[in-house]
Amino acid sequence: MTTRTPAAAVAALTLGLLLSSCALLDGSTGGDPTDAPSAQASERQRPTPPFVRQGRMSIEGGNDVTFELTVTGLEHDGEYLMLEVTHNYLEDLPGSVTGRNPPVRLVDPVSGEVLRFLHDPQSGDEPYGTHFVPGDPAMPTHEGLPTTLRRYFPAPTQDVDYLTLTGAGIGLVPGIPLTRVDAFTPAPEPNAHEYIDPETFAQEPELPDEIWYPDNPPPPGLDTADRRQTMESFVDGPTASTTRAGDQETIALHADEMFAFDDSEPTADAAQTIRAGAQTLRSHIGPRVEEITIVGHTDGVGSDTHNQTLSQERAEAARALLERELDGEFTLTIEGRGSAEPLATEGGPDDEQARARNRRVEFTYQVSPGADGSADTDGLASARRHVAEPAHFFDELEPVTTLIHDDVDLHVYPMVRDGAYAFQMVGLQNSTLSPLEADLDVDASAVPGGPAQYTQGTLGGFRVQEPDTGLIRYVVRIRTGDGEYEDFADRINELATGEQYLALAVFPAPAPDVTEMTLYAGAFGQVDVPVR
Repeated sequence: MTTRTPAAAVAALTLGLLLSSCALLDGSTGGDPTDAPSAQASERQRPTPPFVRQGRMSIEGGNDVTFELTVTGLEHDGEYLMLEVTHNYLEDLPGSVTGRNPPVRLVDPVSGEVLRFLHDPQSGDEPYGTHFVPGDPAMPTHEGLPTTLRRYFPAPTQDVDYLTLTGAGIGLVPGIPLTRVDAFTPAPEPNAHEYIDPETFAQEPELPDEIWYPDNPPPPGLDTADRRQTMESFVDGPTASTTRAGDQETIALHADEMFAFDDSEPTADAAQTIRAGAQTLRSHIGPRVEEITIVGHTDGVGSDTHNQTLSQERAEAARALLERELDGEFTLTIEGRGSAEPLATEGGPDDEQARARNRRVEFTYQVSPGADGSADTDGLASARRHVAEPAHFFDELEPVTTLIHDDVDLHVYPMVRDGAYAFQMVGLQNSTLSPLEADLDVDASAVPGGPAQYTQGTLGGFRVQEPDTGLIRYVVRIRTGDGEYEDFADRINELATGEQYLALAVFPAPAPDVTEMTLYAGAFGQVDVPVR
């Protein structure tokens, strides 16, 4: 009789661990949506599930096994989503699945909403869906026997037809269609307890062709607000940078472009910059939005009193210029915050550039739903949000190049345009005969004075730049709570010898006519990457 105790079973087999550390699958067969002759033709050409990925799963002790994941369906009952996948371990499991893998997410690539699976507080905060013993995170494993699992998510707040699955090392599974149902398809009658002892995890010597576990769907009326999260993007240009999260946008005008050092009198170029900013505001702000907040900031040099006064005076000067351009269309309020909210860390080797970034005047406002400003050629380039249709699923992809740093190979794959975002996949491969930690040395290619909050994490230090405009797009952040964020960029820990580990970094998408971006990949250097 085959025995697997909970210690050797897959611990906490949530979907996040289920998909753990899968290496990249080669391929892309679903062409670029922008190549389709029409939207209807493009929809007809879309692949439908099952969508298959095969890769590596991280196991305790540095071991890995090959497993295959198949997305079989995504149902929407009007309140929740139900994601159904089949997984199949293709090798013997030498230990438990580790919890060091990137979290699983369903993403609306158009709105930037991120969905996380729902947890049941009545059963030890385990996720709703497939389980073996209620409240117990351990699940049996079966080498070579496909097992179907379900996980439940909050429904997206926007009316969408396709979502993208990311996380746990599988990279990107775009174009998963939502099937709208009155009620979720009932799971087959569970048979796991007929073949596996829930106390000892001892298994019968012969198992059926398919194992079904009990399903625990969420009850109606759950508060799912904390399982919906927002993507925050940051685009930096020569004159201004733009931060956008949900329906709030902040434009930061570089103060050195508008004011002489330590002065609040606008320069000759300030009027032109404000004019472009006003054009952006007109195209972005919704019809029911009346207020724009203008905030002045300084660097950390000088006394707090002096900096507070200077920031207030610069905000007032910017308001006067903006009022003339907008002709009373909005209510403009001002604040001065001195040096209290720096974007870049001062005092380092790039102190001059860091202080320059912190000297800024910001406009903050609510964005009209659906506003992207992509057609606004007279506004600020950093504020244009470019939205395409959701990407198609692909199952074939070849790297465009391989960069080498120390004993790690970085396989760089084409960037995938998906909705309003660009997904960059890379594969890290250990070329030695022993396991090693992935050290990407993020500081090697950091922008002097770059914004600290967008340059952290394994791939958080990556950035992409448009060759023609010079606009820099940083890794997207996900707001996980009040003032809490995480990079939408995977962390890679130990690399087993010879195996490839897929990592994903997400950026705000460039303009539709941009077909190539320069990727700055930390210690690996830079490379031009095509945009699909």
